[in-house]
Amino acid sequence: LVEDLEVDVSGKTLDTDDIKFKLNEYDDHALEEAIILKESGSVDEIIAMAVDGDGTDKMLFTAIAKGADEAVKLMGGNPSDSHQLGKAFSNVLASESYDMIFTGVQSVDDRDGQLGPIIGSYLRIPCVSVVSGVEVSGDIAVIHKEYSGGMMGEFEVDLPAVMGIQAAKQSPRY
Repeated sequence: LVEDLEVDVSGKTLDTDDIKFKLNEYDDHALEEAIILKESGSVDEIIAMAVDGDGTDKMLFTAIAKGADEAVKLMGGNPSDSHQLGKAFSNVLASESYDMIFTGVQSVDDRDGQLGPIIGSYLRIPCVSVVSGVEVSGDIAVIHKEYSGGMMGEFEVDLPAVMGIQAAKQSPRY
């Protein structure tokens, strides 16, 4: 099924009135990796966060149905790029306690892959992207990272840290 996409009246963005939004595949893998860690006992709690917009409630309810413990919807603005989005998340996270922040490695709309690094920069914590596996041991995470050409690397990062998940250890659950 192919949908016709139309530009809105401003001529600058898509008309999203008839588009059905869902959790993008990279964020779905990030959520799955967090759930795997929770099931293994490495993580106590998963909190899903999203900025208010079309389909946000459905995406957050889906995250809870899959295994997130809580959902947080950021209200009061509509960040238009990765930098504004990263700043919005960082403003909320700055006053919270966390060990790991998972993002999808990139979004399906802009594919710039900058959300994780921007959050890490604002919070002044390490960030690793293109992650395909995480194991936790105390205050350290062992990260499996994919490089160009399918090369894999494994290294340790001190927690707290931000991780841009490319693929969970298993396919995301329904």
